[in-house]
Amino acid sequence: MGSFSTILVGTDGSESSFRAVERAAAIAADTGAQLLIVSAYTQMSGRETSRAADALGEESYKVMGAHPADDILREAADVARKAGATKVDTVSKAGDPVDVLVKVVDEQKADLCVVGNRGLNSLAGRLLGSVPANISHRASCDVLIVHTTSGRGR
Repeated sequence: MGSFSTILVGTDGSESSFRAVERAAAIAADTGAQLLIVSAYTQMSGRETSRAADALGEESYKVMGAHPADDILREAADVARKAGATKVDTVSKAGDPVDVLVKVVDEQKADLCVVGNRGLNSLAGRLLGSVPANISHRASCDVLIVHTTSGRGR
């Protein structure tokens, strides 16, 4: 088995997802791999976009952007660089987290997809399926599920 060249990690901005970012960044640092941090978001309708612009003021909304994923990705990239990753890129896409991560894995030809374990032990996760479980079944690359819910890390 060769070294990883592209490592993808998903984040939703939660503390537990940032623990997965830290682990993915450490692996990227050790292997010299490109780290791709991905965040899925819900696309706002035209009406919701208009309300957000009204609430924030048109100019503030234009500067802020159409979704909070950009802020999450900036923070995640900082976390990754502090953990040692040197080649860091970010992607945000509208859609279901599993669908987005699987699509980006394929588009970017990632060798490894890193996700946190949050949701694996919840009732909803057992009934509906969790992001980590679904990624492990659908991704076309190796998947590392990082134990992120013990309170360790950041």
